[in-house]
Amino acid sequence: MARIRTIKPEAFVSESLAAVSLSAERTFFGLLTQVDDRGRLRDQAAVIAGALWSLRPDHGPVGVEDDLIQLASGDLICRFTGGDGKAYLHIVNWAKHQKINRPSGVRTPNCPHHDTAAGATTVPGGVTETSTRPHGALNAGSHLQGATRREEGIRAGKTAPSEDSVSAHGEHIEPAMSPHHPDLGPRNLDLGTTTPAGDANVPAPSTVSARQLIAEYTAACAHRPPRDVLGHLGREVSKLLVEGIAPEHIRAGLTRHRAKGLHPSTLPSLVHEAMNAPAEGLARPGSAPNLPAHRPWTNPADPVAAYAEEL
Repeated sequence: MARIRTIKPEAFVSESLAAVSLSAERTFFGLLTQVDDRGRLRDQAAVIAGALWSLRPDHGPVGVEDDLIQLASGDLICRFTGGDGKAYLHIVNWAKHQKINRPSGVRTPNCPHHDTAAGATTVPGGVTETSTRPHGALNAGSHLQGATRREEGIRAGKTAPSEDSVSAHGEHIEPAMSPHHPDLGPRNLDLGTTTPAGDANVPAPSTVSARQLIAEYTAACAHRPPRDVLGHLGREVSKLLVEGIAPEHIRAGLTRHRAKGLHPSTLPSLVHEAMNAPAEGLARPGSAPNLPAHRPWTNPADPVAAYAEEL
């Protein structure tokens, strides 16, 4: 669920944000309202586009993926794969700029690049959570008693309290998870963590990302191309990957593009050329074999002999 966050005035003179496009900067500010209390979120460009760009359909999932590539390249966000095999992202300097008054429980895995403490993460606001602690676990016996009274009230037909338990020290405690009363679970569940039924046969996504292919392209250039060129190429590569084009064909198209220096929009044609160009020295499909090569017409050296019959 969306949350109210703080944007400091210094954000508008940030050199890191100034290095990305305006759309990427807008997506970054939007991410502040979508991440959880640890600054983390499922890395799903389509879902993020629906939450942040729903009234601007010209900037869809492909554009948001390009934004995320730029933000990750500028170390503004970190994209990683959790222990559950799902993609996540988090805002790198989250704890430095955001102070959470009543942080909720841990719902996202630790980042392998920025969480160095084994099995423990400090949530901004002073609450320490462990990665092995189940969602909704209670911290003390007094809270367990409160959850028990809550269940007894439900059994008696009373309405459950609308707010979670708060300890004597002001800590925010997640309600207990009850197998008999599912409504006692956390209120803002991550809808992306549940695997929908019937998707067992969905093919796994390509292990090669658009960001990796663009990084290879940039590394092979003598000088780093302009940011707009890389951004446009990244969008074209993302569309080709979504279409199911093999990464080796996209690499071949990028190699042709780098050699010819064409507009980024020509990349699909170059990939098509790499995929379907006939092998050198072979006839094109459909052409007749063993035919002499074409010879252009020229005037005969001896017109009388050449046109004797007509003359």
